[in-house]
Amino acid sequence: MTLAEKIIAKAAGLPSVQPGEVVTAQVDLAMIHDSGGPRRVEPILKRLGTGLWDKERVVLISDHYVGDPNEESHAILELTRQWALKNGVKFYDAQGICHVVLPQKGHLSPGMFVVGGDSHSPTGGAFGTYMFGIGATEMAGVLATGEIWIKVPETILIEWKGMLPPVVCAKDMMLFLCGKMGMDGARYQAVQYAGAAIGAMDMPERMTLSNMTAELGGQTGLIAPDSTTAEYITNAGGSPGRWQEWATASGAVVAEHHVFDATELAPQVAAPGSPANSAPVDTYKNQQVDVVYIGACTGAKYVDLKAAAAILKGQKLAAGVQILVAPATKEDQRKAAGDGTLKVFEEAGAKILPNACGICAGYGSARLGKDIRCISTTARNFKGRMGDASSEVWLASPYTAAASAITGYITDPRSYAGAS
Repeated sequence: MTLAEKIIAKAAGLPSVQPGEVVTAQVDLAMIHDSGGPRRVEPILKRLGTGLWDKERVVLISDHYVGDPNEESHAILELTRQWALKNGVKFYDAQGICHVVLPQKGHLSPGMFVVGGDSHSPTGGAFGTYMFGIGATEMAGVLATGEIWIKVPETILIEWKGMLPPVVCAKDMMLFLCGKMGMDGARYQAVQYAGAAIGAMDMPERMTLSNMTAELGGQTGLIAPDSTTAEYITNAGGSPGRWQEWATASGAVVAEHHVFDATELAPQVAAPGSPANSAPVDTYKNQQVDVVYIGACTGAKYVDLKAAAAILKGQKLAAGVQILVAPATKEDQRKAAGDGTLKVFEEAGAKILPNACGICAGYGSARLGKDIRCISTTARNFKGRMGDASSEVWLASPYTAAASAITGYITDPRSYAGAS
């Protein structure tokens, strides 16, 4: 079986499963956040007349409304805190973006079957965990029963041979795939990433790959666990278990197998409207930018902050360009502060925003104004998502976003010698 099939079979208590088969799976963990969590599921649970099936298997994280100044946001956060207290679940309040906090706190392990109340929940697949996003109604069902039905997906195998060049990273890979395959290229299927380039990546970079599987339309984005996975989980206080068991069997049938050469990949940029509007950076060079946003679960983890700082260090910003930096989690911000990375942003005049989803999801006071053109490390650039409908969002890696801050227009980061 493929990795996806092996995990689903385990969750369903079956010796094997096949694509297209509908099974009932036991959920190992449910992750919810302040936006789609208590305020949505509690009324449903009340109507059902039931509580949580297992409070030890529920993790609640506040990240969407954190830092948002209006009273409604404050009320939602307070409701979230009270629900966590009442139900005794594990709660991370204003610690950062849920997709990064969850693995940083050691909650994910290979072979787990996990649901999340957010479309970017496939992030967990980087740990050999079958994790996918569901809506509030389905989540209420999971919270009440600990079960969910699933149609076993086919697997699309995406293999990256070779090694990535300097200042080219996981974000560029995913923007390239969005441009190549489109946003429905893996509709409801499991995507598995493999190859030498993937094996050489650290876990935060792998998380970006799995996260943006959502932009391909995939249900989950899996990477078979290895010693890098096990080391990260152990350092996070979790248990990697018998991680060696979770690999795709030799000869497993996949629906599609794509092979790409990482050595040939150039930095990518997606034009406004869709991540599928992606092309090599030179296609869009000389497009003026007003705001550079280093934020979100795909662009503000510690490694992302380091990448942007490597370009910015010792450089001056273009006149009129504003940099906004929202470290993905408090832990990432502490690490960046400790080694001087954050100081690079501060010396550049960056505004440091809360550890939250922020303007990536249209929250907070820093939302883009009328006719503002922004280059962003976020995963999505749909019209009006980050602010006014007249604003434009160009997607790029932290390297490319930082290089663009220096020139004031979309710029190839390979222009900056010494950046790595």
